[in-house]
Amino acid sequence: MNVETKTVAGRREWIGLAVLALPTLLLSLDMSVLHLAVPHLAADLRPSGTELLWIIDIYGFMIAGFLVTMGTLGDRIGRRKLLMIGGAAFGLASIGAAFATSPAMLIGARALLGVAGATLMPSTLALISNMFADPKQRGTAIAVWMSCFMGGMVIGPVVGGLLLDVAWWGAVFLMAVPVMVLLLVAAPKLLPEYRDEQAGRLDLASVALSLGTILPVIFALKEIAKGGPDLRNVVALAAGLGLGTVFVRRQQRLADPMLDLSLFRNRTFTAALSIMLVGAITMGGVFLLVSQYLQLVEGLTAFQAGLALVPQAGAVVVGSLIAPRLARRIRPEFVLGFGMLVAAVGILLFTQLGAGNGVVLVVLGMSVAGFGMGPQGVLCTEMVVGSVPASRAGAASAMSETSGEFGIALGIAVFGSVGTAVYRNDLTVPAQLPTHAAAEATDSLAGALNAATGLDGRLAESLLTPAREAFTSGLHTVAAIGVAMVVTFAVIGMVALRKSRPAQAEPTPVTEPEVAVAY
Repeated sequence: MNVETKTVAGRREWIGLAVLALPTLLLSLDMSVLHLAVPHLAADLRPSGTELLWIIDIYGFMIAGFLVTMGTLGDRIGRRKLLMIGGAAFGLASIGAAFATSPAMLIGARALLGVAGATLMPSTLALISNMFADPKQRGTAIAVWMSCFMGGMVIGPVVGGLLLDVAWWGAVFLMAVPVMVLLLVAAPKLLPEYRDEQAGRLDLASVALSLGTILPVIFALKEIAKGGPDLRNVVALAAGLGLGTVFVRRQQRLADPMLDLSLFRNRTFTAALSIMLVGAITMGGVFLLVSQYLQLVEGLTAFQAGLALVPQAGAVVVGSLIAPRLARRIRPEFVLGFGMLVAAVGILLFTQLGAGNGVVLVVLGMSVAGFGMGPQGVLCTEMVVGSVPASRAGAASAMSETSGEFGIALGIAVFGSVGTAVYRNDLTVPAQLPTHAAAEATDSLAGALNAATGLDGRLAESLLTPAREAFTSGLHTVAAIGVAMVVTFAVIGMVALRKSRPAQAEPTPVTEPEVAVAY
């Protein structure tokens, strides 16, 4: 064992970055292809409606629930070790999912995939922060890492569509196996091991409290977004928040806490994390309504809607890659702030959408917004992991990922509820509509489409036209709120980060000695 002191990464580190990009690319592929496989696996396994929802949602629930635990665990047992354990588990769970013979078996495999996936993201990001101590190199490495994630979103629909044309639905899960085998072979040779030698044992009570906080809250937010608040969702949300209070108090008492709350005293860390949260809330909520607009108003299939959103992912990649270069010439907080203002312009375009003439405007708006949000993702992530001691890189990486998960769930719940409220307020149901059809149409645009199938042509059109207009009005409202949030935090971010960061363009390198096991 030796103490690693070099600050400039060499060829081995850049090759190691390519290895770290593999699980990142795979996770985004896994997220984007499942929706294409749903009709095929539903026809084969015949899950109930509830089982199908769990097949889709359980993966995200488990990732969100275990991110903080796995980030902290990696700091203790070694980030490369955790990455390899997670990679092996992900590969095995993928095989189990591919050959599932019942809905319950597939739900269990997807749950294991989520737990394993929660080890991959914080481990890869924490290793990047350790391997690339130089701020310029670290910014570029994070940009490449994030671009690989978005690249998976770009090619996912294409790869998934091709696989489903020539193979059965399980093939989309088997894509993970060769990738994870390559990771397990290459990681010991190309990635160093880092761990915090001063850390104590993982506090199991804190792990339980963390899961008891995150899982119910994410569950409640997702369920509220789907069907509105009810007693079950409110109880779950209250229970999660209550356990979260207990978790925070326990962390404050422990000498070696699972989550070091003192990190939030760092202004750069807190400001960057807050901006990431707001970005995730806005894009998560807007993306939900835009996706529904393309399918329910414009009449695109799910696959066509996915292809229409591919340019947005490509724009995020471009924005992510140019951000580190710009940040070397311009203060990073200004690059971040102006990028968010560009994103606000893209979101503002959605306020001009009409009921049935907006595919091109959606593609343009999402692309502009994605390009503007690209720098935010890269620079805020670099600020989060670069502003903490190296021994806390795993926990900081997990907090970065968790803020994204919470932000998306919160954005879907809040913005989805706002859009629904506007829809119900603006919809005028034809007086001659049957009572049951009127009730279904008033619930949502999808309900209006279902109700219209049993009506004659003229009556159906008299229902669908105002329903589409009401939904589009809800999208306008959500977009306007999103623009206000993004502009506000762009300004706050530029001010807060300017006061908290040194005057030079790059952040100060981490100088705390890191314990690193030799390659």
